[in-house]
Amino acid sequence: MRIAVDQLLSGADPHANLALVRDAVARAAGTGARLLVLPEATMRAFGAGPLAQAAEPLDGPWAAGVRRAVAQAEQGSGGALTVVVGMFTPGADGRVRNTALVTGGGVEASYDKVHLFDAFSSRESATVEPGSSPLVVDVDGVGVGVATCYDVRFPGLFTAMADAGARVVALPTSWGSGPGKAEQLKVLVRARALDATCVVAMCDQGDPGSIDADALPAGATRRERAGAPTGVGGSLVVSALGEVLGELGGPPSSMTVDVDLETVTAARAALPVLLNRRF
Repeated sequence: MRIAVDQLLSGADPHANLALVRDAVARAAGTGARLLVLPEATMRAFGAGPLAQAAEPLDGPWAAGVRRAVAQAEQGSGGALTVVVGMFTPGADGRVRNTALVTGGGVEASYDKVHLFDAFSSRESATVEPGSSPLVVDVDGVGVGVATCYDVRFPGLFTAMADAGARVVALPTSWGSGPGKAEQLKVLVRARALDATCVVAMCDQGDPGSIDADALPAGATRRERAGAPTGVGGSLVVSALGEVLGELGGPPSSMTVDVDLETVTAARAALPVLLNRRF
């Protein structure tokens, strides 16, 4: 499977962010990728305005714009492409759901972030309603699970996706900065790949501190607002044995990684942690 990761940097305007998605989809399709992973909060950056003002249903105009971009790219390239991208959908009690839209390549699904970031003095649950179920979709006959950001700290979700047939996990993030946080993200992604013996493709928001201030999108900031993670970059594709297959730096950028999924089968035969676990 050819996997594309596009570490963009979103701002306050969903329409401008949709243009970034269109560009990323075209780039991925041009490489022949079959799976494209984009960051959490691509629709609107955290801290760039109330999320409830940006939230739209899955049949709303923003998601429809993503679908059109994918359809146009597929038509132009002649190949299927499944895109995983972070957006916000309306929730209960005035809150939103932190949703990963999965669309294209004959797939239409969504995942609502299960584990909310009530940590490091932040309280995501104040504005976001949690999801309740794992998601695994079929992309070219391959089980692809979806998780979002803080979910990476919870091994049980990743082993549940593996139990449901996932051999690849797409992981959109908008990781908060702070002492040791970027290194924690890398360690956690590699650990979850080993826990579930799955390939993990993590796409973070680009690090706004890594580019000139005048190049930031409207509503973005070089400094993290309280409770508003803006991304640290460092997106990764990791093998089922925890090997880094591809890695980006801090600025917005993209990469395409060819993954031999027979290595997942081999890893599970050599290191059968899913079969050996007792709890």
